Amino acid sequence: MNEKTLVAQALEKVLGEHLTLEEITNSIERPKVSEHGDLAFPAFPLAKIMRKAPQMIAQDIADQIEASDAYQVQPIGPYVNFFLNKAEISQATLTEIIEKQSHYGDQTIGENRMIPIDLSSPNIAKPMSMGHLRSTVIGNSIALLVEKLGYQPYKINYLGDWGTQFGKLIVGYKKWGSEQAVIENPIKELLRLYVEFHEKAETDPSLEDEGRAWFKKLEDGDEEALHLWKWFREESLKEFQRVYDLLEVTFDSYNGESFYNDKMNKPIELLEEKNLLISDQGADIVDLSKYDLNPALIRKSDGATLYITRDLASALYRKEEYNFDKAVYVVGNEQSIHFKQLKAVLKELGFNWADDIVHVPFGLITKDGKKLSTRKGKIVLLEEVLSEAINLSLGQIEDKNPSLENKEETARQVGVGAVIFHDLKNDRLNNFDFNLEEVVRFEGETGPYVQYTHARSASILRKTNWQPVEGQSYELNDAESWEVIKLLKDFPSVIERAAAKYEPSVIAKYVIDLAQTFNKYYAHTKIVSDDDQQDARLALVYSVKTVLKEGLRLLGVHAPEEM
Repeated sequence: MNEKTLVAQALEKVLGEHLTLEEITNSIERPKVSEHGDLAFPAFPLAKIMRKAPQMIAQDIADQIEASDAYQVQPIGPYVNFFLNKAEISQATLTEIIEKQSHYGDQTIGENRMIPIDLSSPNIAKPMSMGHLRSTVIGNSIALLVEKLGYQPYKINYLGDWGTQFGKLIVGYKKWGSEQAVIENPIKELLRLYVEFHEKAETDPSLEDEGRAWFKKLEDGDEEALHLWKWFREESLKEFQRVYDLLEVTFDSYNGESFYNDKMNKPIELLEEKNLLISDQGADIVDLSKYDLNPALIRKSDGATLYITRDLASALYRKEEYNFDKAVYVVGNEQSIHFKQLKAVLKELGFNWADDIVHVPFGLITKDGKKLSTRKGKIVLLEEVLSEAINLSLGQIEDKNPSLENKEETARQVGVGAVIFHDLKNDRLNNFDFNLEEVVRFEGETGPYVQYTHARSASILRKTNWQPVEGQSYELNDAESWEVIKLLKDFPSVIERAAAKYEPSVIAKYVIDLAQTFNKYYAHTKIVSDDDQQDARLALVYSVKTVLKEGLRLLGVHAPEEM
């Protein structure tokens, strides 16, 4: 039983006629200053019921609570404050972490149920830019979080390998491209053609019609269109793989939009059976006015399908194939209306599992405050950013620790980890500006700072050659260690909260907090001092190292032993 529940039950014995256990539990908070204890119950809500001043109520409640070895009670103003037993909790927390190691915080609530996660999903024939980073690393971290809780994540790279843009690209290639140029530098040349198409289409709208016509040929299985499309796709995947290898992100499926090209009839037939398709100027739509949404355009007047048609086909396929508990789509915030329409159409079809589709939106990465745009050629290549981050990290490592072995591998872990961590420490809905020099700093709220704290704890343990011993006493009762113990104890509930919100920043902020609190402890406490609590202090260091490493792993970031 956790301490919050224990305290709530003690309060319920006094307040049971006025408040339920759940109401009491929800009211318990953490005091803003540690001198006021570890948990506090505010008496304000009871003032009207009991017709007394909150201070008097707090005093009355404190007087009636039974004595316990687990805590001491003290009224402070209008609060009933609980001071937990430091020695008992430190012993229990450190022992549990040492016993469970990286499995500390594991849960079985998922019961191995499937959660397909749609992530990364770059468009073929375009380079992977910084704009693709967010979906990739947020989705990867969510997969690690739900796996920690006992679910079975299934990571799908839903490639943007279908749609009108490929008709446009074929037009661009046929008009201004050459086979040799594509062979020599596939992605760079294909991007040049894509940008040129849009520049020329601004003054020549007929190009847009040509692009649509070529995509229709592609949908109809035209041999030349299919040959070019397959070639563009293969070259793109080779390029993407280099980036995924750097990020160490893997996928269970690369089934992109094209995979559903022959599965599009199923949702259309279901919509027709239910008389949900309405003809509007030759196109087919579904009326969603009762959901306060614009109509969903299912099929254009020329018979071409759209994103939502393919997403309906993919949702039906994934439900049938995986019988998912939740289906998670890590896609930018600008697609929120699209996913509302998708769920609404599925509900109109009578599928209650539409509520199990979860859109996990995120904000933009900007450069100098401006949005990155592939169409206009303003692009920051992700591979180049990762390479530069590795080089900057190597420079710092050579300054700080020139004799370090495996400097290049450590620099890769630190540089790539810095870029991932910087993304994930931001609340995912927020936009943020990217400045690489700030990202790879070893000081401040950065990934390298957390990694350096892990390496510091590893160094202390190496120097002392400390190993945990079964049955050892790890009781600590000083104020400095208590701040660290409380954070360590919180780790399992932090994981739950991060997974429930699909919000990796909860973990990133937690490991920053733990690293800062441990470094403060390290600065004020002589850890290696031959007294009866040295073992307990080293157990604390060991536990911090264990939890920092696992916290970073849940973000997709390495924790080097030395830096």
